[in-house]
Amino acid sequence: MEAKIFFGDIEITKTKVDEIKNPYSGDVVAKFPICDVSDAEEALKIAEEAYHKNREIPLSQRITWVEDVIEKLHENREDIAKTITDEVGKPIKFARIEVDRCIETLRLSVSAAIEHNGETFNSDAMPSGRKTISYFKRVPVGVASLITPFNFPLNLIAHKLAPALITGNSVVLKPTPEAPLTAYKFAKLFVQSEHRSPNALSLVYGDAEVGSTLVKSPIPRAVSFTGSVPVGKIIMAQAGIKKVSLELGGNAATYIDQTADLESAAKKCAMGAFLNSGQVCISLQRIYVDTAVADEFAQILAYEAKSLIIGNPYEEETFMGPLINEEAAKRAENWVQSAIQEGAVALSGGQKEGKIFPPTVMNEVTDEMKIVCEEVFAPIVSIVKVKDFDEALGKINNSPYGLQYSIFTNDLKLTQRAIEEFNCGGVVVNDIPTIRFDIQPYGGNKLSGIGKEGPKYALEEFTEIKSVVIC
Repeated sequence: MEAKIFFGDIEITKTKVDEIKNPYSGDVVAKFPICDVSDAEEALKIAEEAYHKNREIPLSQRITWVEDVIEKLHENREDIAKTITDEVGKPIKFARIEVDRCIETLRLSVSAAIEHNGETFNSDAMPSGRKTISYFKRVPVGVASLITPFNFPLNLIAHKLAPALITGNSVVLKPTPEAPLTAYKFAKLFVQSEHRSPNALSLVYGDAEVGSTLVKSPIPRAVSFTGSVPVGKIIMAQAGIKKVSLELGGNAATYIDQTADLESAAKKCAMGAFLNSGQVCISLQRIYVDTAVADEFAQILAYEAKSLIIGNPYEEETFMGPLINEEAAKRAENWVQSAIQEGAVALSGGQKEGKIFPPTVMNEVTDEMKIVCEEVFAPIVSIVKVKDFDEALGKINNSPYGLQYSIFTNDLKLTQRAIEEFNCGGVVVNDIPTIRFDIQPYGGNKLSGIGKEGPKYALEEFTEIKSVVIC
């Protein structure tokens, strides 16, 4: 099936197209139009024109619009889940979960919009003031440029698109080139709804040149991006004076204390490290374990890794499919081999099988190894022995990233310290840092980005405060 462009409500077919091949089978599963700068500029103009009309549409209609999309997502659940598996190789059972989470994200956006109010303030609180009727209200920013990644090609669009549209903005969406058909099918549900805000959503595809146009243009007042740190830095340099939110990944870590339930921790860590083939911003990459239990934990984790079912993503029991492409698999293998040459030991996995890189547990890892210093974005987890929490704390925080960290312990004081002293956007206790509930505020510190997602908090990114004083 071929994805198309949306210039507002108009569906556009272009002559030049590119192909998407399934990462597992290599079969062509989708085609999509090749866009250029002029397409991005046209989409922005349409969004700008649409905003002046759509800002007057009542919230009730925008709620009905999103609710209509929710209903259509229910009806098309299996088709969209299969499209996700086709394009990015995500195991079908997890693709279905992504569709279900997308529906929840839309519902949360509706609820958040209803509660998203301004408030009054006391203008006579200081001697220089006086009594007035004073309040502030939230207004849409105008046009928003949204740029999304491949690892959750549906739900990460929803986390940006639904809050932006339901607050009255117009949007230009540029999804990942790896999953254009997923984005097209989702956008089409919005565009074809009889309750839509006219021309409020445009969809274009493209490379860095198209993305730069969406960022640098003076038309958008907000840019929301999920992706790599290098691209995030470019966006910050190009955006100019506008609202920018960036979710730039991480190097998630956990500490396992000797009081922890090792069996339970190992099962959870295997899930956190290898879910979605490790292609998750909060994928568990570093495990710091108290020396007293490190060897025992390592063996349990290696057993759990070897027990996972990997392979064909269309089979119901498959836990882990391929990486997104051959380059990613080669990079993961090179990183593992480099660590082995420096003294690390692979307790499981370590060598690619085509585009599949098996769940890999690395032991005897040191702080200097690239495999713990940088984001691997692959199913690789490293175990580092530490003498106590203080040593683990220093190592965990000694990272340019700060998205989410966790701790496994039955020591209340250590729990309290972890919550206060971990330098990150989110802390999880007695589970993996890979946990993300769509309702929570989500975003990191340091190079992990700026701004927050989660519908209630994303509404802040797509609105501005307007102060009103009636004398």
